[in-house]
Amino acid sequence: MKTIINPTKSEWRKELKRPVQKTKDIEKIVKPIMRKVKRLGDKALKKFALEYDHVQIQKLLVSVDEVKAAKSKVAPELQEAIQLAKANIEKFHEAQAGEDLVMEVMPGVTCMRRSVPIQRVGLYIPGGTAPLFSTVLMLGIPANIAGCEEIVLCTPPDKEGNVHPAILYTADLIGIDKIVKAGGAQAIAALTYGTESVPKVDKIFGPGNQYVTSAKQLAVKKGVAIDMPAGPSEVLVYADSSAIPAFVAADLLSQAEHGVDSQVILVASSEKVSEKILKEVQNQVELLPRKEIAKRALESSVAVIIGNEDKALQLINDYAPEHLIICVDNEEEVVSRIVNAGSVFIGNYTPESAGDYASGTNHTLPTYGYAKNYSGVSLDSFVKKITYQKITAEGIKNLGPTVEIMAGNELLDAHKNAVTLRLKYLDEN
Repeated sequence: MKTIINPTKSEWRKELKRPVQKTKDIEKIVKPIMRKVKRLGDKALKKFALEYDHVQIQKLLVSVDEVKAAKSKVAPELQEAIQLAKANIEKFHEAQAGEDLVMEVMPGVTCMRRSVPIQRVGLYIPGGTAPLFSTVLMLGIPANIAGCEEIVLCTPPDKEGNVHPAILYTADLIGIDKIVKAGGAQAIAALTYGTESVPKVDKIFGPGNQYVTSAKQLAVKKGVAIDMPAGPSEVLVYADSSAIPAFVAADLLSQAEHGVDSQVILVASSEKVSEKILKEVQNQVELLPRKEIAKRALESSVAVIIGNEDKALQLINDYAPEHLIICVDNEEEVVSRIVNAGSVFIGNYTPESAGDYASGTNHTLPTYGYAKNYSGVSLDSFVKKITYQKITAEGIKNLGPTVEIMAGNELLDAHKNAVTLRLKYLDEN
């Protein structure tokens, strides 16, 4: 990791620049895939499975027998862990449901708002270098709580044409029964256009590589919503002398092992704090099975030393990390001043991996600086907010003249007339 001492504000963007995503080059690859799936449907999905995943797929949909067989392949301790995580995630997301809003804003004029589930949602679950069964929980649970009518899960198969048992077990545990053996941009295309086996959905959720991300962004142009724009995973840790170096190092490496394009940032209050943490990083990385991936990620990662807390917080909010870990003595004050972050982890005993798996919060979060204007996935992500209004005869008398004046001044006479006719009718009857 590169170390920078007291960088000026003008240097922040350059020194903390995220790995560049070559979106135009990627789109050139993804667009033909999208078009082919639109034209050929299931046939294209099978062709791409052979081309990219090197597997011959006979049936795209996972069978009931495959799901049943998966349970015996998942160790009992993992089943128990998934069940505990499920319980916590359900509790936290169920608590996010709010009551319908009903308000009489003036006599005779009532406004209402209620949440309505998105009918059809698609969940993309990566299964490449790491089968993310935890993401099945993070996306499937709020979709169920919201009441989505149809949930379609796409995930790439292995070389034998099978879906990872833990993914199937978790999907079955939360009641998802439409599971498609398709990965990459082609899976997103299937959810966007629909095929013989894959229903067209209204919104697509889930992380993925740069091809999946590009396909999701193209899906938006075709009228399908997505959870958020996303880039590689990232973490920023803010640490002072109260931080335990080994813990901080472990948190940095937990993100670095995601992929070579992941980025980890350390913001330390002093050189001494930074040196202790970086020494731990060097020691711990050698023990990781995915150490080569982590080491490459660390090459584009930075340790920033800023002794001034105000400047440190300005840098953090400017960077807007996906994951933010706060390990400082005055944690409450610092946390209260964070305005840009996907999810915040407070104190020495709150590892980022707890949020990734089982604390209850959602791990599908905005990356690449999008935490400045996007929230992470929540129950709200799976619903639409519809507003209603009910106006009585008394209400139109009270409100009507205001609408007439405003519509008239905007030269929208038909708008004005819609009120005038009603007022005239009430005067005559």
